[in-house]
Amino acid sequence: MAASPPYLRNPTAEERVLLGRLDRERLPNHIAVIMDGNRRWARERRWPAFLGHRAGVRAFREMVRACTDLGIGVLTAYAFSWENWKRSQQEVRILMRLFEHYSRKDREEMHANGVRFRIIGDTTCLPQEVQAEFNATSALTRNNNSLILNLAVNYGSRHEILRATRLVAREIAEGRLDPDALQEEDLSSYFYTAGLPDPDLLIRTSGEMRVSNFLLWQIAYSEFWFTDRNWPAFQRSDLLRALIDYQGRDRRFGGGGEVDADARILTDSRAHVSGGLGGAVRMRADVAAQPAKICSVVVNADATPGERVP
Repeated sequence: MAASPPYLRNPTAEERVLLGRLDRERLPNHIAVIMDGNRRWARERRWPAFLGHRAGVRAFREMVRACTDLGIGVLTAYAFSWENWKRSQQEVRILMRLFEHYSRKDREEMHANGVRFRIIGDTTCLPQEVQAEFNATSALTRNNNSLILNLAVNYGSRHEILRATRLVAREIAEGRLDPDALQEEDLSSYFYTAGLPDPDLLIRTSGEMRVSNFLLWQIAYSEFWFTDRNWPAFQRSDLLRALIDYQGRDRRFGGGGEVDADARILTDSRAHVSGGLGGAVRMRADVAAQPAKICSVVVNADATPGERVP
């Protein structure tokens, strides 16, 4: 008997087709998303930037609902970076008001849907009103377990790593930690995401292909999915397509696996970009009799599709 497709409230005809292509047993446990393109979306319409940010909040709300419906365990969303303070004072004030408004308005819905709301980042620099609303939502939802929602605000991954390093150094200096016994898991326990699985899938919108100081430690083995859509235009169908693409990938985590002895072109199996890769990505496999085959990846913008690596 075929397994039933994942659940999504009030699906459109297109979404029903996409849901039918998904295996609900192989959905990612943790999705991270870089919500990029609010200002670009507004600029394309000759609207002020704040309308783009407001539309971005609506898209984010739908993303949270969809992840809750689908049974995703963790959603981590990049909302305001450590570097975003460089923007105009007016834009920063607008963003802070949107954070305050979102946390207050959506609090009861998140609680009713079993969402556990968390902030990752340095909140000490945020306005007191924003901190108060974040704290109230976190407190109300702290025992929920349908979806863990990490909202990254005033977050920068390098700062997070530096913070963790300082905490570890302090414990070593005070004799509570043996530096020679330190493991990756130990260092991870000092991050904002301590106790959570690393992201399986990272989604970035607006056509940019960079991680922008987001979860650098945690995304070491994440699958990336890029789309040209600006964040306010991101729809549930886009999320479903990202999930379908994710399920088509062979995740090896640096280990062995079946690799064709012949060199082959890597297309969407390693990086999905809406509209194409804009160049060929080539893999050459050393098929000597070692336990794991060693592969080198070469990016060549001049290579033609189908070209084989000697």
